[in-house]
Amino acid sequence: MSRLDSAIRRLKAQRACLDLAAQAIAELPGPVLELGLGNGRTYDHLRELLPDREIFVFERQLAAHPDSRPDPSHLFLGDVRDTLPGALARIGGPAALAHCDIGSGDRRATAALAAFVGPALAPLLAAGAVIAADQPLEIPGCEALALPDGVPEGRYFLYRKAP
Repeated sequence: MSRLDSAIRRLKAQRACLDLAAQAIAELPGPVLELGLGNGRTYDHLRELLPDREIFVFERQLAAHPDSRPDPSHLFLGDVRDTLPGALARIGGPAALAHCDIGSGDRRATAALAAFVGPALAPLLAAGAVIAADQPLEIPGCEALALPDGVPEGRYFLYRKAP
């Protein structure tokens, strides 16, 4: 499979999982967390899907298009290992949805980051929260969910925090 085809598959899977997650939390109050802003495509999609929700973004270095950036009060800038712990006070309440797009070209670094993110994310999630991720995560109190039709196992990951 070409890298282009792989990217297209990943983006389709990402969209399908975010759409399903947004539907699943429709009745659950709370903000949304976006770990990894990148160029802002998924942030922009989440704003469209959930226009009445606050979206808090965690990003190491801001490089997104200006139209796809959160305002400064909704941006945690810096290494997620420093910004995620203790973020609940600023967020104001547990999150209903978290999207974690934390993969990089370095498999070892990505695995280490995923190992950190899972446990660090758990205290920020409301009971019943849904997590969509580009990497497998071990999140205490969460179980894996079935992926939407057309999304192959291992392409994207969905979890729900126990109610």
